[in-house]
Amino acid sequence: MQCLSEIKIGLISTSDRASKGIYADEGIPALRSWLKRAVKNPIHFSEALIPDEQQEIETTLKRMADKDSCDLIFTTGGTGPALRDITPEATLAVIDKEMPGFGEQMRQISLHYVPTAILSRQTAGIRGKCLIVNLPGRPKAIEETLGGVRDESGNIVVHGLFSAIPYCIDLIGGGFIETDETACKAFRPKQK
Repeated sequence: MQCLSEIKIGLISTSDRASKGIYADEGIPALRSWLKRAVKNPIHFSEALIPDEQQEIETTLKRMADKDSCDLIFTTGGTGPALRDITPEATLAVIDKEMPGFGEQMRQISLHYVPTAILSRQTAGIRGKCLIVNLPGRPKAIEETLGGVRDESGNIVVHGLFSAIPYCIDLIGGGFIETDETACKAFRPKQK
């Protein structure tokens, strides 16, 4: 039996009201639950529930990528067109390389469920050896975005984001992530 190395994953929920305790944050628990089902590696989570303040989001992203050495960071919330939705701007300010395909795929997945998916500004990028991905804020949308669109028989119709994430992290020098294929199959090129 292969021993899998621990993966470090940052989870950031941006919400003015949840960070003040006005209502409970649903983003981080939904992410943690989905990742525990999909990832076979032991996971060390670094978590932050913060307000929609660009400087605070940037500082948290930098800390998780640089000091906490996260392989992967997911943000949840703050990606719409509202005035206080500035998570994409904070993400773009701290990354070295933008990965626009992630945002394109998220909108493609979400359009299967709601026409307002075109209002989403989710993005992704790389900072050092860390992949940063902006996700929606609702638990159901998080699961759909990561796992993909399935037909009534459970077959994948549109691949979710997580199917490409382990290989992306391989390419940037992060930890090797193995997935539970019943939740999400990771795609890697065949070895020659």
